[in-house]
Amino acid sequence: MHRYFDFAGRNTSYRQETLAGITTFLTMAYIIIVNPAILEAAGLPKGASITATIISAAFGTLVMGVYAKRPFAIAPYMGENAFIAYAVVKGMGFPWQTALGAIFLAGVLFTILSVFKVRSWLANAIPTSLKHSYPVGIGLFLTFIGLNQVGFVALGIPGAPVSLGRLSSPSTLLAIVGFMIIAWLLVKRVHGALIAGILVTTVLSFATGITPWPAQVISLPPSLAPIIGQLDIAGALTLKALPVVMIVFVMAFVDTIGTLIGLSARAGLLDAHGNLPDIEKPMLADALANLVAPFVGTTTSGAFVESAAGIEEGGRTGFTALVVAALFLLSLFFAPLFTAIPPHAYGIALVAIGILMVSPITKLDFTDYTELIPAFLTIVLISFTYNIGVGMTAGLLVYPVLKVISGRGREVPPPLWLLAAMSLVFFVVYPYR
Repeated sequence: MHRYFDFAGRNTSYRQETLAGITTFLTMAYIIIVNPAILEAAGLPKGASITATIISAAFGTLVMGVYAKRPFAIAPYMGENAFIAYAVVKGMGFPWQTALGAIFLAGVLFTILSVFKVRSWLANAIPTSLKHSYPVGIGLFLTFIGLNQVGFVALGIPGAPVSLGRLSSPSTLLAIVGFMIIAWLLVKRVHGALIAGILVTTVLSFATGITPWPAQVISLPPSLAPIIGQLDIAGALTLKALPVVMIVFVMAFVDTIGTLIGLSARAGLLDAHGNLPDIEKPMLADALANLVAPFVGTTTSGAFVESAAGIEEGGRTGFTALVVAALFLLSLFFAPLFTAIPPHAYGIALVAIGILMVSPITKLDFTDYTELIPAFLTIVLISFTYNIGVGMTAGLLVYPVLKVISGRGREVPPPLWLLAAMSLVFFVVYPYR
């Protein structure tokens, strides 16, 4: 079998990278259906939105694999899509065309800052304690998503926002069985534990009638004609739309940094200082995706946290991303098959990933509260607000403030003050409900 070396010098194989790519795709294939369903509330036609979602994901992930050579998949962000649909369009009254124009402008800013390495300059100034908090926060975030997908955690009532789900549900019981299969395989150090759990749970779900078999396997992709090139850049350049552009920019900016650092930490791709070498390359891949996504008719795209699934299966190079991109392109014609995977099948994988990503919490200094408090806020707010960007901006804002009032302001590097200012702007202009 052909073998090659990744950036960290680890020996890997095409088989391992392919398995990792398949695993990542299976855990994020839901975006093909979920993203269009959310954007439909903003007025975007569902069929065309499905095609736009697939094309933007395939393009961004392909650039990530070929240019950045990292095992990260790119797709429209969950959270940002809901923000556009419910806050910007339905809440603030902007047409979806203007919202897409705002995303495009943010993508232009991303690209400029990436080319001139400003984003990497800012990313490298983030304190080590906050960098340790990102994989932990992302891990808990994925765990919460997974627990909700399998029905173990359900929405509660005012005063008790979440509650125990209905464990007697056949899908939840099957998910518990599937999770124990993954857990057993992880204990045995079996490669492919996550994908095995997903596939076994899916097959059992079909066989027992919990999930209906897909009515068809192959279908032609819906036309992009209703939405491609419909972005309204002029409308997004108005003073009224400026807060939208700022929020989209800051949210996606910190989202990408946190996701890249968090995933890279788990993959062992960070250097001795906790930085990702050549981070401007995956950042540029992310920036270019944010130029293409609004043009084809979908929302902010970036490194997807579900890439952690492939990393746990051994994905370490851009070949993993190439596999994901190829599967997204296939899904243009096999969408009914890929989207038939039930939530309780990929949800168990997300819970397992959460278990594997929390270990960096042991690297936090629990005796230095100027380091611990910002890290803690980052971790809990990523999960409890259901938004990686909110958690990150909170940590970036609180960290320098605590250092200053503790008489340790000299420990704050100048770029961090810029990140703190951006975070403050984010919270000031955010359209709270």
